[in-house]
Amino acid sequence: MKRLSKLEAILWSIAFPGFPQLLSGNYLKGVLLVTLEFIINVNSNFNQAIMYSFLWEIDQAFMVINYQWLMFYPCVYMFSMWDAYRSTLDDSIKGRYLPFVFGAYFVTVGLMLSPKIRLFDISLGPVFLPMAFLIPGLLIGFLLRAGLKNSS
Repeated sequence: MKRLSKLEAILWSIAFPGFPQLLSGNYLKGVLLVTLEFIINVNSNFNQAIMYSFLWEIDQAFMVINYQWLMFYPCVYMFSMWDAYRSTLDDSIKGRYLPFVFGAYFVTVGLMLSPKIRLFDISLGPVFLPMAFLIPGLLIGFLLRAGLKNSS
């Protein structure tokens, strides 16, 4: 099995969940993650929502998105990143999963709140608001992980 660097594993996972697993020779897990990403993406109309969001047609993004399917995406996405990152490490850092878990949780909450939250009377929609919610999720995860490190 090929070992990827931490940066390479994270960047490939951001590009497409499951790619780092395929690159490192973990084919079963890689195919499963790519398949899950594809099924969730297609059924949630996520690419269409991303396109509308980047064109700043937020109302169109809300109209095409299927929340029932998209709610699965943050967990699959963050698990793929965590698994890719974890496979690059030899040591056992306590709580290294926490930023990924809290990132997935906060993105999911941001997705649920996206139809309701408006900043300065502007809706960030079902793509940009969940992305913004990733930041506090990661910060809380890193803080909790640091607390676990210091307590041992």
